[in-house]
Amino acid sequence: MTDIDIRVTGRAGRITFTRPKALNAMSYDMCMAVDTALRNWREDDDVSLIVIDAAGDKAFCAGGDIAELYDTGTKGDFGYGRTFWRDEYRTNALIFEYPKPVISFMQGFTMGGGVGIGCHGSHRVVGESSQIAMPEVGIGLIPDVGGSLMLALAPGRMGEYLGLTAGRMGPDDAILAGFADHFLPQATWGDVIEMLEASGDPSHIASHAQTPPPGALRPLQADIDRTFGGETLGDILNGLRNENSEFAQKTLKALNRNSPLSMACTVEMLHRLRASTLSIRKALDLEYRFTFRAMEKGDFLEGIRAAIIDKDRTPQWQYADQNVPAVAVSQMLQPLGGDALTFQED
Repeated sequence: MTDIDIRVTGRAGRITFTRPKALNAMSYDMCMAVDTALRNWREDDDVSLIVIDAAGDKAFCAGGDIAELYDTGTKGDFGYGRTFWRDEYRTNALIFEYPKPVISFMQGFTMGGGVGIGCHGSHRVVGESSQIAMPEVGIGLIPDVGGSLMLALAPGRMGEYLGLTAGRMGPDDAILAGFADHFLPQATWGDVIEMLEASGDPSHIASHAQTPPPGALRPLQADIDRTFGGETLGDILNGLRNENSEFAQKTLKALNRNSPLSMACTVEMLHRLRASTLSIRKALDLEYRFTFRAMEKGDFLEGIRAAIIDKDRTPQWQYADQNVPAVAVSQMLQPLGGDALTFQED
C-alpha cells in the first residue's frame, strides 16, 4: 500500500504514514494495515518495540479520510461508517493495551483519527511544530478514537474546554493535557529512531527529552475551571455569557461555530466517564453510541458538507439556538444493544 510503509528494522516494528500531500489522512485500509501489523508483532520475539511516524513536515495524521463516509452516508448507507468506526476503535484499544512499547513521533497536525493512532501508546513524542486537537464538534461528531478518555483525565475542566472549542495544543499544552509525554527537538528524531531500531530500548526517548517552550493553556487553567464546571452545555454557555471577559468572549466565539448537539453530548460523556472507573473500552463504547447514530440522527453529514464538500462554512445545525434538550443527548448516548461495540478479535 503506497499510503503506509510497514516493515521491521532492527528490533523495531516500523509504521510510517506516507500520504503527506493529504496530510497523512487515514483511510480505512491504512487503519486495518496498522491493526494487522500490531497483531502480528505482538507475538514476535524479534520485535521489541513499535515506532510510528509519518512522512512530510505538515502532519503526523490530520484525521480520518472522511470523503468516503460522506459519500456513503448521503446515499443512506450508514453501515460503511459504522464498520469504519467500529474497527478503528478496536485498533485504538489495541494500541492502548499493547504489551510492548509503542512510540509515536507526532509532527505538525495530529487530529481526530491521528490522535487515535498517535496518542494511546506508551511514549508519545511531540516537537516544535506539533499541533494536536480533537476538532470533531466542528463537523457534528464528538471527540472519539479514545480521545474522550484523555479529555476526561485532563486537569480540572480542560477536557471540556478542549473538546468544546476544538482548541489546538502545542507541545507543552499536549503534555499538560495528557495527549503527549515527551518533547524532543525534531532535528533529533531521525537519530533517536535509529537508536530505537538498533537497541529495542525505549529509554532513549526520556534521555533525549527536553523542556518544551511554554504553551498557552497553563495560564488559562483558572479561567477554564471557573467557566467549564457546569453540568450541561447550557450551564457552560450561561456562565460564559454572564462573564464580561476577553476569555469568555473568545471562547463563546469558538463555541458558536460548533454543533450544539455534539457539544452537549461531549459534556455528558466526560461527566459519565469521570463518574465511572475510567478505561479505554468504556470511553470507546460511549463514543461508538454517538458515532453509530451520527449520520442518521446527528449533525455529521451536514458538518462535512459545510466544511469539506461545499466549503461554505455555514452548517445548518440542529438546535441552532444552542438549547439542546436533555432527551436529545440521552437518545444519542443510549446503549446500542446488539449493535454495541465489542473488542473480540475476528
